Amino acid sequence: MSTVGESYLVGLIGDGITTSLSPPMHEKEGREHGLLYLYRPVDVAALGFEGQAAHDEAPRLMEYGRRLGFNAFNITHPFKQTIMEHLDEVDEDARNLGAVNTVVFRSGRSVGHNTDYSGYITGLKNTLTDPDLGSVVQLGAGGAGSAVAYALLRAGASQLTLIDLDLERATTRAADLQEQFPDQRVTARPHADLQDALASATGFAHCTPVGMHTHPGIPVDAAWLRPELWVSDVVYLPVETELVVAARAAGCQVVDGGTMAVGQALDAFGLMTGLSADPERVRAHFLELVAAKQG
Repeated sequence: MSTVGESYLVGLIGDGITTSLSPPMHEKEGREHGLLYLYRPVDVAALGFEGQAAHDEAPRLMEYGRRLGFNAFNITHPFKQTIMEHLDEVDEDARNLGAVNTVVFRSGRSVGHNTDYSGYITGLKNTLTDPDLGSVVQLGAGGAGSAVAYALLRAGASQLTLIDLDLERATTRAADLQEQFPDQRVTARPHADLQDALASATGFAHCTPVGMHTHPGIPVDAAWLRPELWVSDVVYLPVETELVVAARAAGCQVVDGGTMAVGQALDAFGLMTGLSADPERVRAHFLELVAAKQG
């Protein structure tokens, strides 16, 4: 357990991450707890590595960091899968997901965790009031979608329908999750079935880039949204996506993409320090950072 005044050196290993919001979020929360907390991005692109050379360098950078006294690292694209074989231990959820985004050094050992899925659950629970997880439709089965699908099932979704423009990807992911969660039902449907699937759903999880400032738009017809349907989005630049705005207008309970980003940070901070980050404070700071980025 951390004590006031204790020092922490943590980092983020990834490709093209020099503008990440994680460093200022973590450092401010560390200061709020009275910690000397330094969080540094370690960008393989900025270091001149690319392709296979970058994949080879990432585990070396992590090991150098451990030797130099880093307490932990967040791991992001494109190293969440490949870093796993270089760890001494991987927790069960990260192993099931096949991806690690947080590595903590404990007693000389590197231990991998995944706060992508847990951050989504944290956001869901902190935002929705008694969400109905009876029948959830998820659009997007790659990238963040893998973590969200796992999170929904871990949170207790009775039925999860995966829909993706790449039906094969959705089918493969559904089969894998069905094996991991045999007491729940996981299926895949083609993108053309989206309207029909939403008509009987209790929740809708959006996990594609549509709605980002670089990919503007809305992934569904706003007329398909109804008050009985809760809606979550993973996009947080902007936080107020067209989907989020339309869902609120339709009377839906809404979980914006910022909640997952904040949830990831809350859970990672806890793993790294043993302390509980303040959800409202971190959320407020996150929204300030996003506003400054967009401004």
